[in-house]
Amino acid sequence: MRKLLTAILFLALLAVSFWAGSWYTQRGGAKVAPTIAKSASVNAVESPHTDTDTDTDTNTSARLPGMVQVSPAKQQLIGVRTDEVRRAPASHLLRVLGRIAVDEGRLYRLIAAVDGWVLELGQNPAGTFVKKDQILASYYTQNLQSTQLSLLSSISASTPWKRGEVGVGSPRSPVSLNQQVAIDSLRGLGMSDLQIQEFEKTHQYASQIHVYSPIAGFVLARNISPEQRFDKGTEMYRIADLSHVWIFADIYGNEARHIRPGMKATVSLPDQGKVFQARVSDVLPQFDPATRTMKLRLEAENPNYLMRPDMFVDIELPIQLPPAITVPADAILDSGLKKTVFVDRGNGLFEPREVETGWRIGNRVEITKGLTPGEKIVISGNFMIDSESRLEMAAAGMYGTLSKDPVCGMDVSVNKAGKAGRKIQYKNTIYYFCSDECKGQFNKTPNQYLKR
Repeated sequence: MRKLLTAILFLALLAVSFWAGSWYTQRGGAKVAPTIAKSASVNAVESPHTDTDTDTDTNTSARLPGMVQVSPAKQQLIGVRTDEVRRAPASHLLRVLGRIAVDEGRLYRLIAAVDGWVLELGQNPAGTFVKKDQILASYYTQNLQSTQLSLLSSISASTPWKRGEVGVGSPRSPVSLNQQVAIDSLRGLGMSDLQIQEFEKTHQYASQIHVYSPIAGFVLARNISPEQRFDKGTEMYRIADLSHVWIFADIYGNEARHIRPGMKATVSLPDQGKVFQARVSDVLPQFDPATRTMKLRLEAENPNYLMRPDMFVDIELPIQLPPAITVPADAILDSGLKKTVFVDRGNGLFEPREVETGWRIGNRVEITKGLTPGEKIVISGNFMIDSESRLEMAAAGMYGTLSKDPVCGMDVSVNKAGKAGRKIQYKNTIYYFCSDECKGQFNKTPNQYLKR
């Protein structure tokens, strides 16, 4: 019986000893844990090989959402490059593809005035160069002889005049009303003033009407053939003067607003090595929904007729832009909902900044809001920084905004530290702490930790 009682007392004493040891260990661990965390944080900050540096920005103790720190070694690894934001005038050389077209003011269409038959046709197919007043073709039409007889009768019955003073359309010619009606009738048949003047001088009846070229130019189209019957309104010839041509190009809307009539441009034929000077005529109000572009028209002289209709040329148009804040297009991360750049705050700290953009010409984009001259932004490697920034923002969404403990340098959740009462407002700035010990040390000598 004594042995059983002794065993029970021994087991009870052993249980009490185990419970007392566990309680003491938990009390001691709770006291030592902040010191261990603090030491680990200090070592991480002071270590020259760590990926994060101590934030030396004394204006604020809390980071903005998404702000990240990248060590110089890591910046070199991911290829981070920065550039200073400047406000300055910009120039851009706009290069577009152009197409040669006929100047519509120098295009002539020879339309048949009456029904007729082609009698003779010159050697002038499409592409042939013809001279001014050159006979292109001849045709016969009804009422040709009777109309000439009416003109000859009116000439004989009118007041005599000197042959040299007679001229079709001349106001000094003493032509009677009947004579003028006969001349207009011949014009209605398609007879030119040259042939009418010849008839008035020689009084010899013409058996056919000649078709003369109104200009010196190229035959773009010939729609008649020998002995062909044609109807009134048929386009017989289409002739163009190519000494002066139009050039059309497609440009985007953001480029069109910088182009003004009268601007000079350089036009080149890449396959021939020829360069011409052109002038902007107008930006036509024609929008192509397929390419989402507008039409630009230029005018150029065409010596030796080197530029032909439907040929393609290269156009270089220098554009001068007013002073503005511009950044490289690669510096802007466009998510569709917002546009972001990363501002270099120094000591490896990068801040995501939402910006608003204006025009874009080439590789430069205007910044209308969000940046000021003198700031430095990331122009290369910003995708890697953005990925880390997104992780920081995700962490901020889970743990709230992070703040750096000024005593040990640890990142502290603002929400948790605020609920635990581990915060101090000093000189209009709120500082958060990881433990009561750090808070007490800061409360004793705050300037010491702020200077460090």
